[in-house]
Amino acid sequence: MNLIASDSNSAMSAMLEAYDSPAILVSSSYEILASNQNYKDAFGEIDSANSHHCFEISHGYTVPCDQAGEDCPLSAAKASGRKERVLHIHQTPRGKEHVDVEMVPIHNSEGELSYFVELLRPVPLASGVVTDQEMVGESEVFNNMLSKVARVAATDAAVLLLGESGTGKEIAAKAVHMASNRKEKPLVTLECAGLTESLFESELFGHVKGAFTGAQFNKKGLVDLANGGTLFLDELGDIPHSIQVKLLRLLETGTFRPVGSAEVHSSDFRLICATHMNLRQMVESGEFRKDLYYRINVFPIKLPSLSQRRSDIPLIEKACLAN
Repeated sequence: MNLIASDSNSAMSAMLEAYDSPAILVSSSYEILASNQNYKDAFGEIDSANSHHCFEISHGYTVPCDQAGEDCPLSAAKASGRKERVLHIHQTPRGKEHVDVEMVPIHNSEGELSYFVELLRPVPLASGVVTDQEMVGESEVFNNMLSKVARVAATDAAVLLLGESGTGKEIAAKAVHMASNRKEKPLVTLECAGLTESLFESELFGHVKGAFTGAQFNKKGLVDLANGGTLFLDELGDIPHSIQVKLLRLLETGTFRPVGSAEVHSSDFRLICATHMNLRQMVESGEFRKDLYYRINVFPIKLPSLSQRRSDIPLIEKACLAN
């Protein structure tokens, strides 16, 4: 590499520090030219004395990912000229981990593709091996689901988790929260199944002293506690119809009143809901409000059942035995 190229790569290396996630600079021939401090902290140092390719460091492959049977974001970005994104299982100092990879092409003054910035965002609570992580798997349907989790986490969109009981909807909600900009704030969970109307309203919105028999003190509701963070409503299909309108008003205005109070409170939270029920069918039968359904169904994610991810069973079995 000549001096001019070396100076250019040094400047590009300094540029990588502007990214708040692990990042590497890659040539069009897959060679890693530089990395930022976030990358070094997450994945370790890359020996700069020798030439390394991204597919070697991330996967241990001898050929690019698309030649090894996987999607390759660099090849896709070269073909499209636009940034591309894919979920990969990477080799890390902690073992195999799911990583959300975004490849950003950089053009020179002649419009030619010169470099690529690869942004790597580890997906929290997920692993491709048996570890103390909670979501374990590497099947195609599992990775597709996890890819949606990683994609929506960076936004504030309402998420609706769908799937049979036992498919891990609560863990998926944690993964969305931990990968979001709200991860430093609380994730507050309300299990909606089995709650009476009055108890549900008190739990969600809180109450003031004397609001009802036994209300001997003021109590903050979960909506208040979730301010700045994430509110997770599990088994949403069990919410009483009479409460659905109050939940809808909360989502529309961001305001609510504790039980027994005339004072209006506000809360800024990200909503995640989960259910094993067919909400669309419940809308058609009149059991669930149509307007509320469209409010919560902004980004639906279907969690695959065990029968749909049989190849993950050995990993899940090891994880259970290890715990």
